[in-house]
Amino acid sequence: MARFTFRGGIHPYEGKELSKDKPIRPYEEPKGDLVYPLSQHIGAPASPVVEKGDHVLIGQKIAEAGGFVSSPIYATVSGTVKAIEPRRVITGDNVMSIVIENDKEYESVEFSQPKAVEVLLKEEIINLIKEGGVVGMGGAGFPTHVKLSPKEPDKIDYVIANCSECEPYLTSDYRKMIEEPEKLVEGLSIILRLFDNARGILAVEDNKPDCVQILKKLTKDMERISVVALKTKYPQGAERQLIYATTGRAINSSMLPADAGCVVNNVDTIISIYNAVKLGRPLMHRIVTVTGDCIKDPVNFCVRIGTNYAELIEEAGGFVKEPEKIVSGGPMMGFAIFDTNVPCTKTSSALLCLSHDEVSHANETACINCGRCVEVCPGRVVPSRLADYAQNKNREAFEANNGMECCECGCCSYICPAKRQLTQSIKSMRRMILADRKKK
Repeated sequence: MARFTFRGGIHPYEGKELSKDKPIRPYEEPKGDLVYPLSQHIGAPASPVVEKGDHVLIGQKIAEAGGFVSSPIYATVSGTVKAIEPRRVITGDNVMSIVIENDKEYESVEFSQPKAVEVLLKEEIINLIKEGGVVGMGGAGFPTHVKLSPKEPDKIDYVIANCSECEPYLTSDYRKMIEEPEKLVEGLSIILRLFDNARGILAVEDNKPDCVQILKKLTKDMERISVVALKTKYPQGAERQLIYATTGRAINSSMLPADAGCVVNNVDTIISIYNAVKLGRPLMHRIVTVTGDCIKDPVNFCVRIGTNYAELIEEAGGFVKEPEKIVSGGPMMGFAIFDTNVPCTKTSSALLCLSHDEVSHANETACINCGRCVEVCPGRVVPSRLADYAQNKNREAFEANNGMECCECGCCSYICPAKRQLTQSIKSMRRMILADRKKK
């Protein structure tokens, strides 16, 4: 097997040309209220430290971590706490949220400058990341201070910066690498200070040669950091596939990356670590790709967390035609939303507006046993069989045939000539099993 790739995977239409060459555009003056869901991360929801009627400033903590696996939340505008109540989020759920009425004054707290990175203790770095509210911004939002606190830090051999951005249409990480590569490299250097025996890897797909060139130039004199050009293939950026492609080490569903001596963070997360540790600034902004053939001016926005999605569509010129489907995230692992009146959170990555909904127009037929789903599956399972077990509620057979090893990447559904929604069936069964395990 060739190095810097993995077995399986697909090559879907990328769609990145719509927004990749446009500089990040700040959207700094939201028109409506700002909504901050208390669950913007895996783990315990944050706990409000403000009350209705309180006046807050930019950078003021409005919710503290609700436990070790949790993360604080900060106001991104100045204004008045209008309510603390359930509000709808991109999943369709109603989540307890802090609502702030923007006073349009944009008054800020005074941020204290941390000590020089060179003199910070490891515990101090971890605490700055924790207090900065940094979570994984490329996936489910795992609190970063937890990820950077493995039981045996001396056994971490690699800190991998996930710069692949393999999901179609998304270009926010690409623009960050082009516009702020120094922050990415310095952020990775900060993480390496936590792991004495680790080397840093900037893992970039080879369809971004300009990023590879920039990062190699910046790291040419750094002994502990190297740049790896990965083969362009989806899902190259998935954690398991990325670790295997860059280190040759394999992990399964019962393992964490740390069990294989690895720590993985994506571009925006690493830059947020830089901002928290170097500048003393908490996580208050994120880059959101607003794109698709229905958007007049596809672009990457730098937005204040809490900003309404509908405002971003308007700022991107609105719709040139009515979308059949709007997806939060990318087309492979994102999910359709029915209402754009929802807030951007720490884990918001993209808003994809498509004029044609291929899934709803597809006519599903019987499996023809062609084996294509097996050929492209990066988890090396048999998706067609697992989907049958899932649909028949055969949990025992599902688990016996390694159903929990599915990474839900969507490759099988994409390639299936019978148009079977394999991933959805498998995903539903996995959710059921995980929920039962949690109860026990």
